[in-house]
Amino acid sequence: MSPTLGILVGGGPAPGINGVIASATIEAINEGCRVKGIYDGYHWLAQGDATHAADLSIEEVSRIHWLGGSILRTSRANPARDATTLANSVSALRTLGVTHLLCIGGDDTTFGAAKIAEAAGGGLQVATVPKTIDNDLPLPDNMPTFGFETARAVGTNIVESLMEDARTTTRWYVVVSMGRKSGALALGICKAAGATLAIIPEEFGQERVPLQLVRDTIIGSMIKRRVSGHDHGVAIVAEGLIERLQAADSQPLQSAARDAYGNARLSEVDLADLLSNSVSASLQEMGLPVTVVGKEIGYELRCAKPLAFDVEYTRTLGYGAVRYLLSGGSGAMVSLRGGKVTPVTLQEMLDPQTARIRVRMVDTKTEAYEVGRKYMIRLELDDFTEPKLTALATAAGMKAQAFAERFSAMSIAR
Repeated sequence: MSPTLGILVGGGPAPGINGVIASATIEAINEGCRVKGIYDGYHWLAQGDATHAADLSIEEVSRIHWLGGSILRTSRANPARDATTLANSVSALRTLGVTHLLCIGGDDTTFGAAKIAEAAGGGLQVATVPKTIDNDLPLPDNMPTFGFETARAVGTNIVESLMEDARTTTRWYVVVSMGRKSGALALGICKAAGATLAIIPEEFGQERVPLQLVRDTIIGSMIKRRVSGHDHGVAIVAEGLIERLQAADSQPLQSAARDAYGNARLSEVDLADLLSNSVSASLQEMGLPVTVVGKEIGYELRCAKPLAFDVEYTRTLGYGAVRYLLSGGSGAMVSLRGGKVTPVTLQEMLDPQTARIRVRMVDTKTEAYEVGRKYMIRLELDDFTEPKLTALATAAGMKAQAFAERFSAMSIAR
């Protein structure tokens, strides 16, 4: 009996998914395999249901690599939620005759794949392909996760339009960008668009962040812009910051629903509204008339038509994943290093303290971050020396000492 490759997609969509499906299907069939496309990620497998799958052919997938979304759809179901769902998943895969399983997803999907591989023993070979617009998986040579470059490009176009709208209408936008843990997408969009500033979780270290600090960082930028003769701008904030706020400031997070992996659904927490309202209220108290508009971007990015970079990247990943599996490999995430397919074992990706996949954060000690920070309009240490301090305080309608006492903390959050 010929080998059967099963392909599924887990987690949120990312541009390039169909490129992986297409190239993996074509290579597997050319090597004599049958290919089963499994719908809705782990959702049906976890129930022991093997009916939501279909044979894939070369003709069906040969031109899907330019499409956004996923022809197999996706879900956040957790196959390792308990012993029953894990056993159900392995059983359903065996019913389908799957001998090799390719899982396309981020950290949670990779975690689920690792558990399935462990439970199946030697009877099932499993590999994952890293997918997330958050760019938060620890890939070799700091390679981006597929979908990130497209998401950054689409997000940049949106922010550029908002920047022009801000200039035209004399207002400020507080834009919240997707990024559960890492601020990579928010920072990348800010740098590429030339937005006024970005605020990401990594600049605060491991400390809990008071909402006032985030609010006053934005207000400090507004005042500094005002001194230079500009009364508009765009601030970009990574959505993951909501998980870092001090308990007293994060009540909306506590009531948010959670997904199958226990993650709060950050899309249900309107951080843009929370921040824009806080900034507006504080500006009103200061007597500074500024229109502040909150805007969230994220869903617009996930199913965008992939850039050529992500098309090429994903076709190589899909091909490489099949070559890895058919050569006897299992239990690894497939990445690229120097243009070569490189398996990274799922075990070495796990955080020993949490037993979950490690998260790649923005390294604020690198020039990549430093360049972004240098081009932002933010209060810095030398802004609290004369004559800059008096100019800023005057623009804020405050005494120099009072301004320094309130805003000096903004200059040291890195």
